[in-house]
Amino acid sequence: NEVDMSAVNALRDARKASFKERHGVSLGMSAFFVKAAVGALKAFPRLNAEIQGDEMILKHYYDIGMAIGAEEGLVVPVLRDADRLSFADIGRGIGEFARKAVDGSLSLDDLRGGTFTITNGGVFGSMLSTPILNPPQVGILGLHNIVDRPVAVNGQVEIRPIMYLALSYDHRIVDGREAVQFLVRIKELIEDPELLLLEG
Repeated sequence: NEVDMSAVNALRDARKASFKERHGVSLGMSAFFVKAAVGALKAFPRLNAEIQGDEMILKHYYDIGMAIGAEEGLVVPVLRDADRLSFADIGRGIGEFARKAVDGSLSLDDLRGGTFTITNGGVFGSMLSTPILNPPQVGILGLHNIVDRPVAVNGQVEIRPIMYLALSYDHRIVDGREAVQFLVRIKELIEDPELLLLEG
C-alpha cells in the first residue's frame, strides 16, 4: 500500500517549532505511525493478538515495539500502553530508546513483550521490503523511504511525497481482507492526521 505524506509533512512544518519549544522534543514522523497503528489495531484487534498453543489470545493493551538498528543488530524496545501516550511522550520514548541502543544500555524490561511492531527501513533508504514477524506477535508494519512521485489528484498530475507501507502477518489469525483493511485504516489516519487527535 502507499500513503501520501503531504498532510503529515504540512502539520509537522507548521507545528515543529512550537511543539519543540513546548515539549522539548521534536514532532517526529514515527509518532504519527504509532498513533495510527494503535487506531488501526483497535479497529482490527486480531493484529494485536498472539497464539499460545492452540489458542488465540487477544490483547486489550497496546505495547508497540519500535525496531531500532544498533551496533549488535536490530533491537525492538517497547512503548508500553501506547494508546495512552501523547505525541510528545512517544517522541521522548523513541529518543530514549535510540540513545540506549547507541550506548548499549537497553534493558530486558525495555525489550520484553510487545503486542505489535513498527520497523522503518526508510531510514536506511529502503523503498519496499517485507518485514519479518517478531513472535509471538502476529503483525509488523514496515515503513519505507518517502519519495516525491507523480500522482493523479482531482484529474491533475501532482508531485506528492509518497511512502510505501508493508504489513507482514500470521495467516493463522489474520486473513488477507483484514490485513488490507488494516493498511487502509493506517492510510486514512496518516493522510488526515487530524483524525489521530480524535482517535485519542
